[in-house]
Amino acid sequence: QVQLVESGGGSVQAGGSLRLSCAASGRTFSTNTIGWFRQAPGKEREFVSFIIWSTGGTYYADSVKGRFTISRDNAKNTVFVQMNSLKPEDTGVYYCAAARGLGGATSAKFYDYWGQGTQVTVSS
Repeated sequence: QVQLVESGGGSVQAGGSLRLSCAASGRTFSTNTIGWFRQAPGKEREFVSFIIWSTGGTYYADSVKGRFTISRDNAKNTVFVQMNSLKPEDTGVYYCAAARGLGGATSAKFYDYWGQGTQVTVSS
């Protein structure tokens, strides 16, 4: 099993920044990819970004490209997402997820383990 704990959420005004963290524990060696997803009230969960543990390869949703940066600290089994130039439409619960499968994916079905989420609220 792999446990994921997100932190760093909060409330900011539009244009502000937040840094989310996802700390992984347990059988982390069995996972290859960490992804971030978000879910706004009344909407489906949507992909934000992923990073490959071994290579550091990354991928972003078009909606966050150029504003969000995902990174990892392998020694601490932690993944970060730096979110800049935040917009009200970035509001939602942000989840990190871990996948055993190789490569990366934007579909939530690819991921095997999920954290509890952290709330991000961006006001205009």
